[in-house]
Amino acid sequence: MSIQRSVAGCAGIFFSRQTTLANHHRILLTNAPTSLASPCFVGICNASPNTNVLPHYQRQRRNYNTYKSSFHRRSSSSTSPLNNSIMSDNNNNNNDEEPLGCDNTHLRSKLDMDRDAAAFVAAAFRGGDDDNVERGMMTEYEKLVRRLYKTNLFHPVKMGLDNIHQLHRALGSPMDRPNMKVIHIAGTNGKGSVALKIAKAFELSNYRTGLFVSPHISSFRERIQVNSNIISEEEVAQKLPIIYKLCEEQNIPATFFELTAALAFAFFADCDVVVLETGLGGRLDATNVVESPELCVITSIGLEHTRILGDTIELIAGEKAGIIKKNCPVLVGPNVPHNVIRSVADKMQSDYYVTDTRTANENCGGFVDYDIENSRIAETALRMVSSSSNDALALSEDAIQEGISIRPPCRFEETVVDDTVHVILDVAHNPPALQYLLAKLRADYPSQKNIRFVLGFSSDKDLANCTRQILNEKPSGIHLVQASHSRAASIEDILEVAPELKTFAHYDIPRRHENDGYVENGNITTQVEAALALAKENNELLVVCGSAFIMSEVREALGYDEPRDTQLISQVLGRQFKHGQEHFGNDADSSC
Repeated sequence: MSIQRSVAGCAGIFFSRQTTLANHHRILLTNAPTSLASPCFVGICNASPNTNVLPHYQRQRRNYNTYKSSFHRRSSSSTSPLNNSIMSDNNNNNNDEEPLGCDNTHLRSKLDMDRDAAAFVAAAFRGGDDDNVERGMMTEYEKLVRRLYKTNLFHPVKMGLDNIHQLHRALGSPMDRPNMKVIHIAGTNGKGSVALKIAKAFELSNYRTGLFVSPHISSFRERIQVNSNIISEEEVAQKLPIIYKLCEEQNIPATFFELTAALAFAFFADCDVVVLETGLGGRLDATNVVESPELCVITSIGLEHTRILGDTIELIAGEKAGIIKKNCPVLVGPNVPHNVIRSVADKMQSDYYVTDTRTANENCGGFVDYDIENSRIAETALRMVSSSSNDALALSEDAIQEGISIRPPCRFEETVVDDTVHVILDVAHNPPALQYLLAKLRADYPSQKNIRFVLGFSSDKDLANCTRQILNEKPSGIHLVQASHSRAASIEDILEVAPELKTFAHYDIPRRHENDGYVENGNITTQVEAALALAKENNELLVVCGSAFIMSEVREALGYDEPRDTQLISQVLGRQFKHGQEHFGNDADSSC
C-alpha cells in the first residue's frame, strides 16, 4: 500500500511516501502536473546563472624552481602551537643520518631491520617526507597536505568503518550532536550538485551550514566549506595535526579519505546543518559514520567502479543504499532500481520518498537537462526537511529557489574571455557524461557549428570511446593536455587509441620526472592559450572537458582568481592512488 503525500507549498513538486503493509510492495510515481514546467525551471534550462565575464587572461609561466623560491619567505619554524611536538620529526631530521636498512660496516639482523621498517612507517605517518631539502621552503599547510596525499602509501587498506568510527569518537562524535541536522547524499551522478544546492539554500536561510564534497578543482580546501567559505590554510594547520596525533596515540591506520572526513567533522562541530556527499559507494564510505541523519538522499544509480561496488546496477544500488539509517527518511531520484533501495528502506523501517522529474526535463527540445533533475531532487529534499514534524528547519521560498539555481564549478560552467570568446568548462570524463555534454551543447548552441575542444582524461577511462564521441562532432579543432596527477592519461595514451589525432590535434608532450613520474605543468596553459587565440580568430565556441585534474591550471590560464594549491602540493597529488589502492571510502577522486 502506498500513500501519496505532497508537502504544503511545494509549488507543484510531488514526492511519494511508501509505507509497506503485508506483501504489498509497490511504488507510486506521480505524474508531474503542468505546473512543473514553471518559469523558474525553464529559466534554469535556458539561462546561464554561471555565466560571467572574465578580464583578459594573463598567466606568468612558472617552473618548479620559481615556485620553490616564491615560498622561501616562510621558514619551517612558523608553526601552530601543536607543531612543536607533533611535527618534531620534520624539524629534527638529519640529512647525514644513515639510510634505514643500510649499513656498510656490519650485517644487520632481521629483527633490527624490522624495527627500522616499523620506525620508518611511524615516522611517515607523523609527517616524514622524502624530500627533506624542501621542508624549509614549505608552509605548514603545504607540509600537512603533502603528508595527507602520501598517507595511503604507508598504510595497508583496512576495509570497513572501524577506523572512522574510532576517529570520530576520539574527536567527540561531532556529527552526532543532537542539535545538528545532517543531510547525507549518495549517488552515481548528481550527488555533488544536489549537495551544493541544498547547502546553499540553508546558508541563505541564515543557518551555519557545513558542506563536504569531493573531488576538488583548484584547492584541497574546497572539499570542506562552511557557508560557502572554504577551510583556511591556518585552520587545516591547526586541526589536522590534532587528528594525526589521535591516530598515533590510538593506533588508527586512517587513510586519506578518512583523515579528510575527520578534518571536515572537526571543522563542522559548531554548524547548524551539515551536508555530506559520499566519496564512493555508501555502505563503507567514511561519511557513513553519522548515526541519525535528518534525511538520506540517493540521486541516481549507474554502472561505476564495478571492481569495487559490483558489476550490476543492483549491486551498486545496494552499496549506496547502505547510507540509509533506521527510522531516517530516504529520498531517491527517478533513475534508481527502486526495488533494491526500497527493500533496504523497509528493513531499516525508513519512509521511502521518490521524485519523478523526468517529464519536467522535456522542455529543451527533447533533451534531458540533468541539472533540472538535480534541482528538483534538491528542492524536494529541502521541503521535506523544512516540513518535518521533528524540529523542522524554516526555509524561505527565495532561499530555496536561489539555492537550487546554483551549479558547481566545471559543470557546464559558462564564461566569457576578452568579451568575445565563449568558454564552457565541464568535467565530463567518461562516455555517458560526454554524451550528455555534447547533447547539451547541441541544445543550448544550436546555431554554433564551430566548436573547439581542449581535452584531458584520466588513464582509467575509456579513451577510445571518449575521443570517438568528440571526433564524431566534427570539431573545428582539438587540443590535448595532460595533468600532472599520477592517474592522468598521457597524451601518448590518447594518441594510441585515436591515431588520427596525431595530425589533427594540437599538443605538447610534457616532461616527466624519472624519479617519481611527476609531470611538469605548462602544457595545459600553452594549449588553453593557443585554443583561446584560435577560437577568437575563427569565432568558435571553446569547450574544455575531461578530468577534474586539468581544471585548476585551465582556470588559472583563463584568469580565474581563486584559491589554488601550489605546485609543491600538486607534485604529490594522487600519490594515494598511485599503486591501485581502490577501496571503499578512500577513492573519492577516482571518478575524475
